[in-house]
Amino acid sequence: MVYFLCGNLAMMSIQVFYEGNVQGVGFRWSIRHIAKGFELTGWVRNLPDGRVELQISGEENEVRAFLDAVMQSELRAHIRKQTQTALPAPVTAHGFEIRHD
Repeated sequence: MVYFLCGNLAMMSIQVFYEGNVQGVGFRWSIRHIAKGFELTGWVRNLPDGRVELQISGEENEVRAFLDAVMQSELRAHIRKQTQTALPAPVTAHGFEIRHD
């Protein structure tokens, strides 16, 4: 896992790809709603191949708790596969966004 320091806190950034029935079901909106309960920076977007991409940065405990909350939510019924990759730098975003690019 790649960590970076922000003050005295060990921060991490992760890219997650979700596969399954994850587009057209309010998936991105639900992810953004869950993220409001956490101290994170990041974004979520649909991909042309039917997957959803998520990139988030934050304190390791916050990132892990957020990802657990996603998997414990109603969204888990739509997820067939989840792939995580560490990112080498913090995610650039204003809070948590739904991107349309």
